[in-house]
Amino acid sequence: MRVIEVGNLRKRYRDRLAVDDVSFTVEEGEIFGVLGPNGAGKTTTVECVAGLRVPDAGTVKVLGGLSGAELREKLGVQLQSSAMPAKIKVWEALDLYASFYRMPANWITLMERVGLADKRDTPYAKLSGGQKQRLSIALALVGNPRVVILDELTTGLDPQARRDTWELIERIREDGVTVLLVTHFMEEAERLCDRIALIDSGRVVAVDSPAGLVARLDRSQRVRFRPSRPFDDAVLTALAEVDGVRHDGDRVEVTGSGDLLLAVTTALASAGVVPADLRVEQATLDDAFLALTGKKISE
Repeated sequence: MRVIEVGNLRKRYRDRLAVDDVSFTVEEGEIFGVLGPNGAGKTTTVECVAGLRVPDAGTVKVLGGLSGAELREKLGVQLQSSAMPAKIKVWEALDLYASFYRMPANWITLMERVGLADKRDTPYAKLSGGQKQRLSIALALVGNPRVVILDELTTGLDPQARRDTWELIERIREDGVTVLLVTHFMEEAERLCDRIALIDSGRVVAVDSPAGLVARLDRSQRVRFRPSRPFDDAVLTALAEVDGVRHDGDRVEVTGSGDLLLAVTTALASAGVVPADLRVEQATLDDAFLALTGKKISE
C-alpha cells in the first residue's frame, strides 16, 4: 500500500526554484530515504509532504489524502531545526505533546524505549546532542503515527550517538511505522533505507534501493596491494577475472570482476608473491551519486 504519493512537485522561493518536478512514492512499512547534498531541496520536499509548506504545483497525497487535523493525528514529524524551552524537563515535554492527541502513546513507555528514562527530570538544555535527538524522535512518535518524517536526524552527532539513533529508527520500523528519512549521509542511507530518492538541485535523479543504485554502475572491483617482490604482470593479466593491472609507486591496482580477490591472491601465492596492505574496493552509493549527477554529494 502506498502511504505517500508525490507527483510533479514544484516550490519556488522568489528567484530560486527549490523543488523542480519531484515525484516519488513511499510504501507502507518501509524506510524511504531522501538523499542529497545540502541545499538540494530535500527539506522543502518533506515539508510539503507534512503540510508545513504549500507547493506551487504538483500533488501530495498522504495516507490516501488525509489533511488538516486528520493528517496531524497520523503523521509524526521531527524537523531539521527544532528546539524546546531550556528549562522544560523531558517528562514535561512528552506529557505536553501527548496532550495534543486524542489517542496518544503511553509517553512513559515511549521515554523508556528511546533510552531517556534516566533523564526524566533533566531540563532540555542539559541534554546531550544525542539525547535531544532521542527526545525529538519520541515527540514525533507520541501521537501514535502511522508515518513519521525524520529530517537530518543525526547531523552533528558523534559516531556512537549516530549509530544508537540508527538502531532506534530500525526499531520504529519494526513497530510498523513507515519512515521518511531525509539525510545527506551515505552510510546512513545505505544502512537504513529500503529505497532512496536521490535529489540534486531540486530534481529527483533516481529512485531505487541502495544496491539497485550501485548496480547501475560498472560492476568492476579494485584490489590494491604492495607486492613483497617484483613480478610479471602476466601473472594477473592472464586471469579471466582481471581487466587491467596498474602500478602506482610501490602499489599495484588490479581491476576486474567476479571472484577477483580469490583469483588474484591464488595467482600471487603461486608466483611466491605476498600482497601486503591488501584492500578490496567496490562501487558505493557515493560513486552512484557521482555517476548520476557529475559531482560528489559533499558538493
